[in-house]
Amino acid sequence: MTIPRLSLAALLAAFFAAITPAAAQLAPKVGSVVTTPHVRAELVAQAPEGVAPGAPVRLGLLITHQPEWHTYWKNAGDSGLPTELAFTLPAGLSAGDIGWPVPKKIPVGTLANYGYEGTVLLPVPVTVAPDFKPPTSLTGTAAAYIKLKASWLVCRKECIPEDGEFALSLPVQGSTALHKAEFDAAQAAEPVALAKPGAVEVSGNTLRIRIDGLPAAAHGKTLEFFPETTDVIHTAAVSGKDWTQAWQGDTWTATVPLADQRSASPTDMPMVVALAEKDRRAGQPVAWRADAPVSGTWPTRAPRAEVSPALQAALNANTASAPASSPVAPFQQASASFWMALAGALLGGLLLNLMPCVFPVLAIKVLGFARQAGDRGAHRRAGLAYTGGVMVSMLALGAVMLALRAAGSQLGWGFQLQSPAVVAALAALFTVIGLNLAGVFEFGSMAPSRVRSAEAKHPVLNDFLSGVLAVVIASPCSAPFMGASLGLAIALPAAQALLLFAALGLGLALPYLLAAFVPAVARLLPKPGRWMQTLRRLLAFPMFATVAWLVWVLGQQSGIDGAGALLALLVCLASVVWAFTLRGRTRAIVATLLVAISALLTGAIGHNVLQVVEPAPLVWAAPSGEPARWQPWSSERVSELHGGGRPVFIDFTAAWCVTCQYNKRTLADADLLAEFDARKVALLRADWTRRDPAITAALAALGRNGVPVYVLQAPGKAPVVLTEILGKDEVRAALAAL
Repeated sequence: MTIPRLSLAALLAAFFAAITPAAAQLAPKVGSVVTTPHVRAELVAQAPEGVAPGAPVRLGLLITHQPEWHTYWKNAGDSGLPTELAFTLPAGLSAGDIGWPVPKKIPVGTLANYGYEGTVLLPVPVTVAPDFKPPTSLTGTAAAYIKLKASWLVCRKECIPEDGEFALSLPVQGSTALHKAEFDAAQAAEPVALAKPGAVEVSGNTLRIRIDGLPAAAHGKTLEFFPETTDVIHTAAVSGKDWTQAWQGDTWTATVPLADQRSASPTDMPMVVALAEKDRRAGQPVAWRADAPVSGTWPTRAPRAEVSPALQAALNANTASAPASSPVAPFQQASASFWMALAGALLGGLLLNLMPCVFPVLAIKVLGFARQAGDRGAHRRAGLAYTGGVMVSMLALGAVMLALRAAGSQLGWGFQLQSPAVVAALAALFTVIGLNLAGVFEFGSMAPSRVRSAEAKHPVLNDFLSGVLAVVIASPCSAPFMGASLGLAIALPAAQALLLFAALGLGLALPYLLAAFVPAVARLLPKPGRWMQTLRRLLAFPMFATVAWLVWVLGQQSGIDGAGALLALLVCLASVVWAFTLRGRTRAIVATLLVAISALLTGAIGHNVLQVVEPAPLVWAAPSGEPARWQPWSSERVSELHGGGRPVFIDFTAAWCVTCQYNKRTLADADLLAEFDARKVALLRADWTRRDPAITAALAALGRNGVPVYVLQAPGKAPVVLTEILGKDEVRAALAAL
């Protein structure tokens, strides 16, 4: 039997060449839009007369919030942080301050914040210097290249710090007015400066406020009050003896209580008053700003925490799940949990050998091992080479994932199979290996003599590449003990995270390494014989089964047209491989003809393989015409169900996850489904076959970064994360604890 060596190296090189563009697509690209699970942020511009001295030019960050989420005004209130914008502009352009639209008061229990929900534009005026000289692009057009780094805190009940980098090319000569309506709305909501200053007097534990010169449209109306100075007033107070307001002609007065834990004693207080939303009219000012000196003596301040306890807890939780900002030595901050994660990664890698996706490669290695019976030196060299291939590729895969995560991509374990290009490349690779095992061709007979001679000089290269191949196909699997370890890896400094990946690789390679160095194991292997050829042919079928699985995975990503196109191209690939086994003129004619047909077919239908289609609704109908039992997961759906008092069971799954498909049999058990129904547990499935930042974020919040993950959560209780290999007894025990 001939096991591929340098020819397999060429195939793997072609495979990695195919997945490199796909990996590049996963890296974040700087553009004008950043989307997170909670907001959509876009850098927009308004330059109706172009970019010229004296022309009106405005930039802005347009934020669209998911329902129930909000960001903050310049004074966030009792908790929160304002959005920050840092522009990088060409020479001759300078950005002003944010023109904050009037916020709304957002109650949070006994506290209150000032912020924005729905859609808001934070505009920034831009001044163009008289000597501004616009840069000219290679196409001869003048454009100003704008860059922005923004950070914001987005909150619902929990708070999540987010940021983004934006870029925009603004034409200098042409008119830019696509977002005119948003800029006009932001300008209308921006407070108008009053000609007269206000007055603020400290009186005991209250402030007495006076604002003169308000327009007639505001007279007699109940106004909302927003101080720009933080940590001064009791933000949540809306009524009572300490919070009153009144009109005396065109003068508005109010009494506002001081915060219980006031941390500021300003001598000047800029403040905004605004009409209530019901009193606002289109085309008319809605808010006014006054800068008031403060008189009186401030009472002694009580010590105050920097932020509210609720926000501090949320920020601490987010900080705990983020990588440390300063590098540390790998063992400097080692803890018991890290050593447990290291042991879990080693054990998880060991159990990967039992996963169906890894078995074909291991079976081939056992054949190669048997072929070397009696040569202990060859055994050891092969074991070390295989282990080296596993370790190097596992560390490389971990480094790529960590680097892309650090750059802002939402990735998890098995991320490469979320790309149709990678799935198609793997299907082609396994098709060729399957044809070789089936005896259709021999790598050695098709390779040039120079390659065959190099192959003889480097026999361990085959074993090294087998280790690489084992990692490539093992990564979609998630064995028991792996989930928590890999979830922790993303939160650790790079050195410690790579140690976890190294432990995972060592666990995967350990059985073969032990067999290479322990004579007792080697003696258990049968002696070489004709049985090896029979087993070799038999092993072709698991390879072809893997191809069938990959085609099905691609069908989940690219639809039926993509799966059909891949099947057709794999048939063409097989025919071309067969054609090169022919001899003489027949080989030249048939191979040329089949290569030409394959090229034409690739040009005609190849795009179907790489297309990404919208997924079908992820629901499974219950028997007897009952409502759908499984529903698509979303954080909004979980909140809605919890609001109705219902617990939820979430299946985080993917088509390329073999363990997930195995566990579906457990979840389809009729008795188990009856228990879910009896306890009114809603069943949700989060399909991670394709990249989904919301699912990635939800996994990260659970301390996981791969699938399968199974979560049972009742309203008001912490989520219960079950094991990767799901058992009915485990699910029943979790249900009984609800």
